[in-house]
Parts: sequence; structure tokens; C-alpha cells
Amino acid sequence: MENKKSEKIAIFNGKRIRRVWDDKKELWYFAVADVIAVLTKSADPRNYWKVLKNRLKQEGSEVVTKCNQLKMPAADGKYYLTDAADTETLLRLIQSIPSPNAEPFKLWLARVGYERLEETADPELAISRALKTYLQKGYSKDWINQRLKSIEVRKALTDEWEIRGMNEGLEFAILTDEITKAWTGLTTQEYKKLKNLKKENLCDNMTNLELVLNMMAETATTEISQNRQPKNFNENKKVAKEGGTVAGSARKDIKKEPVAK
Repeated sequence: MENKKSEKIAIFNGKRIRRVWDDKKELWYFAVADVIAVLTKSADPRNYWKVLKNRLKQEGSEVVTKCNQLKMPAADGKYYLTDAADTETLLRLIQSIPSPNAEPFKLWLARVGYERLEETADPELAISRALKTYLQKGYSKDWINQRLKSIEVRKALTDEWEIRGMNEGLEFAILTDEITKAWTGLTTQEYKKLKNLKKENLCDNMTNLELVLNMMAETATTEISQNRQPKNFNENKKVAKEGGTVAGSARKDIKKEPVAK
């Protein structure tokens, strides 16, 4: 995996945890050995990880295969390939490590915004938290209502994709790109670049009109998919493009409307 990303040190209980931001996947990757060091207080976290990795492989766990090797700075200032994992993989890995720090570490991940563990069990909590956060950031109530509705629309779309056998991650990202390109003329990354965004959520930086058009595109995609029931990835791509085109046509019509005198 290409490492053309920003680096940053995270701190948990005074311990440094190296991490790297992946612009393409929009994910933080953490050094596994650093995480193991804070969880186990092992004098040799690399060896601990080596032993654990072998055990997980023998058990057939997918956790090890989901780890990537990224170049990270060592104590001598030089960069070495280091096993790294995203938040989802780390949470699964933590389950295999007996440690009194396991739960505090999970909460730490939640607090710094990488995983909302409570929201998995209680979706209403996610909505309440989102509403409070948007109000604190100064968004108008009209915009917030649109944004919360857009989250519901997005969930309906991803549920539909799962029904059609699409995989979360790369396939979802490609399909989203098809929708975005069809109604904006830009890929998701190009759209974010236009708005000078990095890891910020694109929808959180849309205007009311952009949110409405994006919801129209995703709703249309969901409806077309439900009616057509695409059987493979290419068919889903075609549906995504058609759904985005619906909003793209609406966007063009709006631009054509004459300004009232």
C-alpha cells in the first residue's frame, strides 16, 4: 500500500502510538506494536505481536491478513516497515489480548472519533450526538434536518448494496464515486479537493442544495436497484450512475432557471 500520507503521534495514557493517515481510504492506520505495548506493558511488544500473530494465523483469524505494512519512524529517526491496522481491525485484535487496558483503549478510540462503539448498540444515541455536535458547530437547524435525513437515505442505500452482494469498503467507495460523478461531474476526492477538505466528511461541508441533490441521487439509486435487482458489481455500477444522473439533470435544470427580477 502506498504511503503518501500525513503522520501523527497519538497519545494514550502517556504512551505514544504512531499512526499514518491514508488519503485514498480516508483511514488512520496505527502501529500494532505500539498498541500492544500500551495494552500489555510487554518489554518486547514486537515479539508479543509475533507470537500472537502466529496463533491467530493458526486459528484462521482474518485479523492478521487485514494488517498492512507501512513505513513509520523508529526511535533512531529512520523509517521501517511496520505492521499497521485501521480502527476496525484494532478493535477485533484487542479481543485477543487479555488486558485491563482493553476497555479504556476502546473508549479512547471512541473519544478521539475513530469509532462510535455505543452507537452500534443504540443508533438513537448516534442521532442525538450528531444533532448536538452540529448545533455546537453552528449549523442551522434547517441544514441539520437535511443532514440527518441524508444519513437515513445513505443507510437505506448501503443496506440495498449489501442485499445485492456488494462489499463495504472499496466496492461501496467505487459505487459512491459513480453517483457523485454523475451528479457533480467530479469524483468524491475531486469534490473534496474543490472544497479544500482532507479527512472532513464531504456531506458535512455541503450546502442545503447539495445535500438535497445528493439525497436525490442516492434515493434514486436505491429505488432503481430495488426495481432492477442488479446481479453483479458492473450492474450495480450502472445503476449507481443512473441514480446519480437523476440528480445531475435536476442540478442542470436549476442552473438554467432565470434569476427573478
